[in-house]
Amino acid sequence: QAIQAINGYTSMSAEEFTNMIFQKIDVNNDGELTLEEFINGVEKDEDLMELITKSFDLSNVLKVIQNG
Repeated sequence: QAIQAINGYTSMSAEEFTNMIFQKIDVNNDGELTLEEFINGVEKDEDLMELITKSFDLSNVLKVIQNG
């Protein structure tokens, strides 16, 4: 949540973000994601890859830390 807030991606809550990821890539619908499911799912979904990349970009976090 903090990383999303610093990066300006607050259009969805952390819970909504998690639910969206599970809906897209939990292929066996068991409510759990294996590392393999996660990697395969993200690699196959360009929009999800972009969203995750932007959401977890730490460059703005580092700027905040450096600037106090």
